[in-house]
Amino acid sequence: MELTEALALIRRVPDFPEPGVVFQDITPVLGTPAAFKAVVDAMANTLPGDVDAIVAIDARGFFFGAAVAYARGLGVVPVRKSGKLPVVGGKAAYSLEYGAAEIEIPAGIIEPGQRVAVIDDVLATGGTAAAACELVELAEVEVAGITVLLEIGALGGRDRLAGRKLDTLLTV
Repeated sequence: MELTEALALIRRVPDFPEPGVVFQDITPVLGTPAAFKAVVDAMANTLPGDVDAIVAIDARGFFFGAAVAYARGLGVVPVRKSGKLPVVGGKAAYSLEYGAAEIEIPAGIIEPGQRVAVIDDVLATGGTAAAACELVELAEVEVAGITVLLEIGALGGRDRLAGRKLDTLLTV
């Protein structure tokens, strides 16, 4: 399956999770093996060659982050919502399109001087990705790039990540 065909499977769901939000439903991509493979391959191809690990953002970023890490022979560092990790290395607060939250990074998984790529499903306001980058950089690890499946351009996430290598497969 071509990447354009895979991306065409993403559904727009109005008023979810609350009125006024148009949710981008990626589950048809996840549930279609050829589409999932096309997206994972495209995401893996955006990464620099000298990345040491993939930082995958909770929760849907885990699907793509783990698959890209496998494709590239790398480990995965899960950035989780607050309270989900047994050993926390750092915590950052951020704002969402429809609220606020905190994320945490596990302790002792990445080492100072390493380079990582951050992977998530959707870039909206950029708050989650910016917070993930902050956590990584506090650990003295370089963010070599950020890759997302889908960017919601009107919400300004790209501006919030200005100066960083950012690859998106689809912008709506």
